Formats: sequence, structure tokens, C-alpha cells
Amino acid sequence: MIHRMNSKKTILIVLLSVALTAQAQVKVTVDHNTGPNATPDFKFKNVPSPVKDNAATQAKLKLVVGAKDDNGADLSVLTDGLLPAEQDQPAANFFFNAGSDGGRFLMDLGTAIEIAQVNSYSWHPDTRGPQIYALFASDGTTAKFNLEPDAKTDPTSCGWKLIASVDTRPKQGDSGGQYGVSITDASGSLGKFRYLLFDAVPTESDDAWGNTFFSEIDVVAKK
Repeated sequence: MIHRMNSKKTILIVLLSVALTAQAQVKVTVDHNTGPNATPDFKFKNVPSPVKDNAATQAKLKLVVGAKDDNGADLSVLTDGLLPAEQDQPAANFFFNAGSDGGRFLMDLGTAIEIAQVNSYSWHPDTRGPQIYALFASDGTTAKFNLEPDAKTDPTSCGWKLIASVDTRPKQGDSGGQYGVSITDASGSLGKFRYLLFDAVPTESDDAWGNTFFSEIDVVAKK
């Protein structure tokens, strides 16, 4: 899970040891396009490009923790199939409020489906390009299930399963550019779930401009 710290302190991502063992087969593939390779087509070497026809298209989205930045788009931009035309287009991306510690947003697919992939995309010329988030999932059937866990509540304590922890920040070089993330499982299925919970934090805390420009999120059902 992601622990939010004081904005003046380093933000840490901690994967519980139990969760690490349980998710040994989950693979997080990351691609990073820069310069002329970053185009509105979002073409990557290893990560699939966004597609308009996917299970997230009709999903309901809700902000659970945090607030969106007034300069950005609503959550609906994440599943509308429309991509930014350029690297710094706030109205085509969702991002949390400047200076905040990020937040959580919920995706309701309407019914439980077998999920093969969860793919996320972002694009920005600076530190808002990389993605840092934890992905949780649930079918919503456990007795203790909490659909909207607040910032102080560990989702794994109330009916959620930690699927993956994502951090696409480069180890060296500029962090700006276009990022694609694909979360898959060696078995071909991440599991059968109705709800997805994304818990995102800023990529840096040196200034107020660290919250990721999320461009699109695809959920691919297993065929």
C-alpha cells in the first residue's frame, strides 16, 4: 500500500511482504517515450497502445480521496478513448490538485469480469510524466468490504486485494515524456473483479507540481 507522509518528507511506497508473495506472477511492464518517439498515437515498444473498445469504457469513476486540479479534466477523461494531442495538455488529463499528496479513485466495471490487463498512460514534459500508484481490486462480495476506504484505511484490511505497485520514475535522466504501463499475470488473468482502486502519490515533493498527468486507463477482459 502507499503511505502518505507529510509533504516535506519523502513519500514511500511499501509493499507488504505477504502481498509480494501472493503476487509473484504479476508483471508490471513499463515503457517510456521521449522526444520524437512521444506522439499522440501512444505507440510503445512493449506496452499495448490505448484502445477505445475495452472494459473500462462504460465503467463508473469516482474520486475517493483527494481533489482534482481545477486546471485538469474530470475522471471521465481516463476512459473516453481520447488521447492528448501534445505533451502539456491539462484539459486532456486527470491530475490531483497541485501541492497535494495525490489521492484515490475508484473504477466500477458494473459486474465482475476476468481481467487480463490493466494499462495506464501518462504524458508530460517534466515530473508529472511518471506514474506512481498502487492498484487494488475486489469483487465486492466479502462481508467486511469497504467500497471507499479513506486515506487512513489500508484497503487490504477491508476486502481489497493488492494487485501491483507501480513506479515508473527513471533511475537516471529526465523524467519527462510519455509513459505506458501494462499490468498482467503469467496465468493470463489478474483475477475476477468488479472494482479497481487506484492509489496515486506525487512523483516528487520538491515543489507543488508532482502529481501525474494521467491520460487514459484501459481494462482488458480475458477472452
